[in-house]
Amino acid sequence: TMAARLLTRLPSAPSRHIRQCQTSASRSLLRSLIPSKAPSQCQDFRVGSAPFTTSSVRSALSASQRPVTMQQSRTLSSKASEEEKEELPPLKYDDGFIKETLNCTRVIACVGLSSNWVRPSYFAMKYMQAKGFRVIPINPGSAGKDILGEKCYASLTEMHAAGIEVDMVDCFQKPERMPAIADEAIKIGAKILWMQLGVRNAAAAAKAEAAGLRVVQDRCPKIEFSRLYGEIGWHGINSGVISSKRSTTGEGGGKVTRGDDGAALPEVVFSGFETRAIHAGAAPDGSTGARSTPIFQTTSYVFEDADHAASLFNLQTFGNIYSRLSNPTVSVLEERLANLEGGRGGTCTASGHSAQLLTLFAIMGPGDAIVASNKLYGGSITQLGKTIQRFGWKCIFVDVDDVPSVRKAMQQPKVKGLWVESLANPGGIVSDLRALSAVTREAGVPLIVDNTMATPFLCRPIEHGADLVVHSTTKFLSGHGNAMGGCVVDSGKFDWAKNDKFPALALPEPAYHGLAFQETFGDLAFTIYGHAVGLRDLGPTMAPFNAFLTICGVETLAVRMRQHCQNGRKVAEFLAQHPRVAWVSYATLPGNKYKPLADKYLQGEGGSVFTFGVKGGYSEGIKVVERCQLISHLANLGDLRTLILHPASTTHRQLTTEQREAAGAGDDVIRLSVGLETAEDIIADLDRALNSISAN
Repeated sequence: TMAARLLTRLPSAPSRHIRQCQTSASRSLLRSLIPSKAPSQCQDFRVGSAPFTTSSVRSALSASQRPVTMQQSRTLSSKASEEEKEELPPLKYDDGFIKETLNCTRVIACVGLSSNWVRPSYFAMKYMQAKGFRVIPINPGSAGKDILGEKCYASLTEMHAAGIEVDMVDCFQKPERMPAIADEAIKIGAKILWMQLGVRNAAAAAKAEAAGLRVVQDRCPKIEFSRLYGEIGWHGINSGVISSKRSTTGEGGGKVTRGDDGAALPEVVFSGFETRAIHAGAAPDGSTGARSTPIFQTTSYVFEDADHAASLFNLQTFGNIYSRLSNPTVSVLEERLANLEGGRGGTCTASGHSAQLLTLFAIMGPGDAIVASNKLYGGSITQLGKTIQRFGWKCIFVDVDDVPSVRKAMQQPKVKGLWVESLANPGGIVSDLRALSAVTREAGVPLIVDNTMATPFLCRPIEHGADLVVHSTTKFLSGHGNAMGGCVVDSGKFDWAKNDKFPALALPEPAYHGLAFQETFGDLAFTIYGHAVGLRDLGPTMAPFNAFLTICGVETLAVRMRQHCQNGRKVAEFLAQHPRVAWVSYATLPGNKYKPLADKYLQGEGGSVFTFGVKGGYSEGIKVVERCQLISHLANLGDLRTLILHPASTTHRQLTTEQREAAGAGDDVIRLSVGLETAEDIIADLDRALNSISAN
């Protein structure tokens, strides 16, 4: 019956949709009905000699007259668990639906509420209780005891018999238990069936919806409440909420806007890049109405009372403690960058290098290794190749253009990730993110992409399989050469507990009394860890003023990047024709081997940072750099001013000759970061400098 009910909800090609079945038993049953050799797009499936239709499945099941016993169900579940886990497609809910659901809730029955304060159920319900919801514990193991000041009942039925009416049934239970709980929820007259993070059961959902209940699956009411009501952004989480209305945290941000007839107005999804670059993460200040994001130049924050302070230190509620961990100005930038990258959350740091270290700190342990592209910024090669050895980590450098070599390196012991740049500095090299993502999936580790050069305006690596995205915000995101910073954005799509490779995120954390980040925070785990452990212990905090300057820079990112790319293309085309230039490495020039990848990942653009070779080598390259008048000679890039550098004598000076050559920073190489000046003026300055050197 479960399989037949599920099939009525599938449009076609059942084998393609097996992964949508919520229990391993139903997945195994469907697989047994579908021929193993049938193509995934085939429409003519059969059960025996009958076409594979909903009615034929119902007939086959009823004809057998042998319902699946509990023992058979366990066997099916066991077999399914031995198979490779298939990811379920994410569920999407309209914000208006979630708001209405929370707004019509006053009393929550929490099935599976633990009395242990470090358990996720206790965390979530303590938070909801603090927001004014009454929480009734349901747990047969604690029946008769008090949890969070309320008597615990063995079942929903027992609770209802005691005269308690509830609006929502919130479930911290295994998916296979959900149909029985749905039956009880319907019987007691609940309005909402809510399944916690990681809990999904299509049969239970269909049953509850048919009885008139609202159903939410794979969500946490604590996280949804804090997201919609303005608190979750305190930790750099992408709330997805954009509003120009002044809001008071915990109150105004989640109000439902209604029309003249009293009906809720439909939600508008503001998806434009420019819109999100200006608005994401920010709203008018609740107390003053200030439209620009204020600079919160403070070290620490007042607690409401002792219990509030304890809840913050226990990570049971969202809020600020000390600006080393979080700061309201910095949090706006974190959420904005997470939004632009399509990630779940962001953690900002004092510099790009510290963002890299914070990333590694979460996933690496003594003796672990990272595989990295040999075509990286020189400082990154030094950090990964030398500095991290002091932590007991090592780096294996590979040519990421050679995917088989990457796959071979990933098979070495204790490898915890693959590190690449989307658009490499300085060589203008484009990484094949989808091919590399496939390799990391095989290895069960994350793909980490430095997206500094491309920015989310040109490339959003998460859309191509990246798990973590790193930025030096000092560059294009800030854009004015006046603010240092870094950021790591988590996609929220990597399950840190799916294998034993990431104990810091998957296993109990002693400093938080045994709390496990993946179990407690789900897809927020990496971002919460970055603040609660990474920034706490390493301390590379972004200054609020630098965050403010970077926020201002991000607001004009789209406008600037268009001009950067346009100027970059014009200058590259000029240099490609110059008699004193030996070569130009710019991805969209005719004949460049990276042009197909630039079309695929960079919207057909080559960016504005690239290299070219000067005839005459090292000495002539230095002369060109020194003889520019408009262009600035300095060690930065992504500025609105055009910048020039000789990498072999500066940024890549600490590398060996072989490393410099591999990174595209040989003796003759000049790196340009093309700014926003008039393109003809940039070209004139370069032309004069080039014409001043020997033609040989």
